[in-house]
Amino acid sequence: MHYEGHIIRPPSEANSILLQVTVGCSHNKCTFCATYKGERFKIKPDDIIKEDIAFAARYCKNQDRLFICDGDALIVPQKRLLQILKEIESQLPWVKRVGVYANSKGIKMKTDEELQELRRHGLKIAYMGLESGDDATLKYVNKGASAQTMIDMGRKIRAAGVHLSITVLLGLGGREQSQIHAQATGKVLSAIDPEYVGALSLMLIPGTPLHDDYEAGRFELLGSGEMLAELRTMFAHTELSNGLFHANHASNYLPIRAKLPEEKEKTIQLIDSALEGKVSLKPEFLRAL
Repeated sequence: MHYEGHIIRPPSEANSILLQVTVGCSHNKCTFCATYKGERFKIKPDDIIKEDIAFAARYCKNQDRLFICDGDALIVPQKRLLQILKEIESQLPWVKRVGVYANSKGIKMKTDEELQELRRHGLKIAYMGLESGDDATLKYVNKGASAQTMIDMGRKIRAAGVHLSITVLLGLGGREQSQIHAQATGKVLSAIDPEYVGALSLMLIPGTPLHDDYEAGRFELLGSGEMLAELRTMFAHTELSNGLFHANHASNYLPIRAKLPEEKEKTIQLIDSALEGKVSLKPEFLRAL
């Protein structure tokens, strides 16, 4: 397989075939992210992509999921992306699910009919980084989209029949916006009603603008108890009709996995117990990105 730069994938795609179609991220301006720092976004040549699919056809017959890398492959023009999916269908008929990262810009560029066409040819799940439902926080971290745009695009891709997994970042609003960020994020998640939510806890990365703000005293990083209080507020304000809310990433202080709506009250009680010191939190040295 031909890989360039940083290859990232969601935790749930750990055992998937990783097919790199783009290099980097077309936005690459979020102040908390250093993943693609210094990398110029590009779409890889079709012949290289076909070679990698052929490689997977020979050596990846035990993997029935495939994830298209990198940061926002959904932005690939429809004709090219559809051809890639058809090549996967042809060469890897055992693959049951294709996943992709999708930002609001990439979703907006596709018509409803185009998204449905991608779904018919194997695109079963998209991962979208909401990060926050608070417009002030989204603007501060230069996410490039408003909360309403996130709602509209999340609903759009779900309406096409593609399952949606949304990532949010605890602590992203800093101390001043903490509870506003938490409440607003829960409300946006409820408005989109995705199948999956993954809550991560912010870890500042040296060299990023947000880390510079922290060093200069312009941004206050939450402590473990504050992160937990924010998780409680966000979770309490999230209403899903039939979804999974995860906060079991390596960055989190308290791992939770809740089926909503049925496990909501039980999970709130668990968080409350942790806030009262009755449940141990992950020590700082064990946290990781």
